[in-house]
Amino acid sequence: MSAPLAGIVARRITPLLNTLSAEEPVIALHGPRAVGKSTILHTFAKTRGVPVVDLDDPAVREAVLASPAAAVGQHTPLCLDEYQHAPDLLDALKARLNREGSRPGTAVLTGSTRQDALPRTAQALTGRLHSMKIWPLSQGEMAGVVENLLPAFREDPEATVLAHPSSSTTRSDYISRVCAGGFPLAVSRTPAARNRWFDDYVTQSVERDALELVRIRQRQVLRELLNRLAGRTGQVLNLSNAVDGLGVERKTADEYTKLLEDLFLIARLPAWGKTLRARATSSPKVHVVDSGLAARLLRLTPEKMASLDPTALTEFGNLLETFVVGELRKQVSWLEEQVTVGHWRTHDGDEVDFVVEFDDGTVLAFEVKAAERIPGKDFAGLRKLRNALGDRFIAGVALSAGQRSFNYEDRLYVMPIDRLWTPID
Repeated sequence: MSAPLAGIVARRITPLLNTLSAEEPVIALHGPRAVGKSTILHTFAKTRGVPVVDLDDPAVREAVLASPAAAVGQHTPLCLDEYQHAPDLLDALKARLNREGSRPGTAVLTGSTRQDALPRTAQALTGRLHSMKIWPLSQGEMAGVVENLLPAFREDPEATVLAHPSSSTTRSDYISRVCAGGFPLAVSRTPAARNRWFDDYVTQSVERDALELVRIRQRQVLRELLNRLAGRTGQVLNLSNAVDGLGVERKTADEYTKLLEDLFLIARLPAWGKTLRARATSSPKVHVVDSGLAARLLRLTPEKMASLDPTALTEFGNLLETFVVGELRKQVSWLEEQVTVGHWRTHDGDEVDFVVEFDDGTVLAFEVKAAERIPGKDFAGLRKLRNALGDRFIAGVALSAGQRSFNYEDRLYVMPIDRLWTPID
């Protein structure tokens, strides 16, 4: 079980928010419900001496909508929490920007749905809104350490690998972390209490939040689709197979899948590098947004995943990939530089689980393995990508449940998974 979180956890996204608020007129913090967006916004507002307008509160929402122009003009910065409950306010905010000019730091918003899920918001602030993703807590945030693996690898891959040559984290430790996930309100609970929280979270997302976005006719189908996609977490998305037997048309399946993505219950990891000579496939992978939520949807307990049953080993491998991809996504979201991420898979089956391409075209690549020992054949995807990219390829890392870090061959390395949240000095 995870150790209890002590007080408010310092979020790595906060310094970047402070920097960007001095450059951008409007910033929107988008992410799953209960992920900590409100806490980040309240912390930001407190340092500026302004209140937070909580649109999750029906009374506040009604008062604000009665006089939107006055509501958005009282404070700078304007801090709106859960703005998707009152998207019409963005028209008033647009009018304010038109009057005053697009001054940096005019407003910071939070929303528990993707911006493009609300058509009017996409139009109201075009060119004036910068969106930032807020993901569940990272392992480093929970431990109170600063993860810096990506910039360290970019600067000196060899030194990064050798900085911590060994690890004491066991397979059982990884299973516990995967099952706990990173939702602040869930991670410190006992397993039984955490399961109840996840069940309530899914119910509220499907019963309430989904209905606020669209008029869905079959809530049970939406829930079953979520369960089926959870069973395919860490795999290439094949929607036809996922909905087989559900009795819905393909168009409805597409709409419901997008809805689950809009609600941040699932996240697609796009295909990357389709123009390489190896001819990568174009299908995205699907990941549940949090490994703990995925484990609960699949009714996978630590005891089940500790089993050496082949099915349990496969399920643990998929969940571990979702866990690692989630940690890497979080670290990417803190970078000041905008990067491109995706997975890479060739038509003949070689793959790389997570690829980071920087603005200068250089690339870091990661492969996730649940085993403690990695045979040479498991480097096939990383090796092929290295050969295709040449000097653009910084490093390829096979992250494993093993306990040693070492150089495997030219620019290919093996590292324990816990190096993701071990600071590199």
